[in-house]
Amino acid sequence: MAGKIKIPDDCSYKTYSVCESAADSSSRVEEEGENDGPAVFMCGKCKLPIGDSLSWAGSDDEQNQIMLKRITDNIVIGKEPFVSGTRKELGCLVVNLTCHGCCAELGIMYISTPKKLDFKRSLFCFKVENIESYVVGSPGQQMPDLDRLDRPVTLEYQNTVEQQMTEIKSLAVIIGQRLLEIETNLQSDSGK
Repeated sequence: MAGKIKIPDDCSYKTYSVCESAADSSSRVEEEGENDGPAVFMCGKCKLPIGDSLSWAGSDDEQNQIMLKRITDNIVIGKEPFVSGTRKELGCLVVNLTCHGCCAELGIMYISTPKKLDFKRSLFCFKVENIESYVVGSPGQQMPDLDRLDRPVTLEYQNTVEQQMTEIKSLAVIIGQRLLEIETNLQSDSGK
């Protein structure tokens, strides 16, 4: 049912994922919220990215956890599984998920679970209090108030500038031709 996750012995860190059958389980807890932009999840202590909302598998409000199908190489997956000691997770075999940058414990991954917790097996479960998130393009972001000279060039603005430059070049050519005519007339009048 759940896929195996290979943990490298040579301490090289990879991006890990789980099989789709575990991640697509209909019994997992789904959060139905607003349709926000993509979010980046980071270690709450050192701010290294640990995953994003594109690998979202759900959340568990009772345990105050979010679940991801994939993580970045900034997470170290514990090598030694242990039996969870909490009452709700009694009988679960888990490994710790630790930040590679600051060694903070961010969550756990369930290796073996009782039937009622099968939806969490092989998912990366992070404690919400240990992580932070950043929503890309969130409404709280503001563009800096730039004066007219510092504004970024847009395609519309670029087309307008190119059109004005073409007009200025044409005008410069016309002025150059007239100046040449005037000089020619002055030389011919001075030669008479």
